Amino acid sequence: MLSIAWVLILVAGLMEPIWVIGMKKSHGFRNLGWTVVTVIFLSLSTYLLALGIDMDLPVGTAYAVWTGIGAVGALVGGIVLFKEKASPVRILFICLIIAGIVGVQMTAGA
Repeated sequence: MLSIAWVLILVAGLMEPIWVIGMKKSHGFRNLGWTVVTVIFLSLSTYLLALGIDMDLPVGTAYAVWTGIGAVGALVGGIVLFKEKASPVRILFICLIIAGIVGVQMTAGA
């Protein structure tokens, strides 16, 4: 069963692709609406990461899971929203990142 700390890390990780996509859509922070979205989700994501770590999660593990979720989300978002390349090899490596996230979390001992 997932602890509340891991739920916070999961939610924080899911917010990460939103601010990354917002950053792309802000066009170098020249689009105010997307800049605000970026700042809000970046702040919330980082805050939830801090809360999760403060609940005695291992720092390295929590950070690895957070960045892994964000990386996968940004990759998938790029494929879906910006028509970035989705070759079978790229999908394989995305799956390997997911396997790594699960493995790191399962072996954290928290």
